[in-house]
Amino acid sequence: MTLVTITDPRSPAAEAYRTLRTNLSFFSLDQPLHSLVVTSPAAGEGKSTAVANLAVTMAQSGRRTILVDCDLRRPSLHEQFGLSMAPGLTNLVLEGLTELPLQPTGVENLWLLSSGPTPPNPADFLGASRMDRVLAQLAEAADIVLFDAPPVVAAADAAILGAKADGVLLVIQAGRTRRDQSERARELLEQAKVRIVGVALTNAPRESGAGFYG
Repeated sequence: MTLVTITDPRSPAAEAYRTLRTNLSFFSLDQPLHSLVVTSPAAGEGKSTAVANLAVTMAQSGRRTILVDCDLRRPSLHEQFGLSMAPGLTNLVLEGLTELPLQPTGVENLWLLSSGPTPPNPADFLGASRMDRVLAQLAEAADIVLFDAPPVVAAADAAILGAKADGVLLVIQAGRTRRDQSERARELLEQAKVRIVGVALTNAPRESGAGFYG
């Protein structure tokens, strides 16, 4: 997993993330996105890398950005930024912390709320009323909050969280994501009354560029 927007900001991949940021801004002119869940149909499709790089570009545009690791089954965002897994989201909710345990990422305007210790039932944890209060607290602290959520087909977490956010971005990987999994993911999100803002294509052939469509 590579933060190409930091390590190689002039690369085509980094430019693709900036294009994605711009497309999201145009898409949400009528209903601005203040919270966005990023997920994928199945595991291994690059969603965590995508949301981390997207968060960097959001912060680089001057927006106060909080990146939240809600993949409580396989948290990884703290590793990408070389930070600690705890205290994090689960500590905030279960221990009733009064302040957000945000960690500076080294990128101006970008903070990470890591996962914290893994709870016994992540789906129930994300659906609890105490989580709603945390989401409201995050919204007050940032211009945009990005959530990394587990794959849609594997767990209900993304649909539960997506219903609480302004929208969901689905990440699929060229040459890996199966059509039936993509269709099933869309069905599950639509059943949960989630606003799907679009799909981001990763690992695309260079000549085709990075894709995004609403």
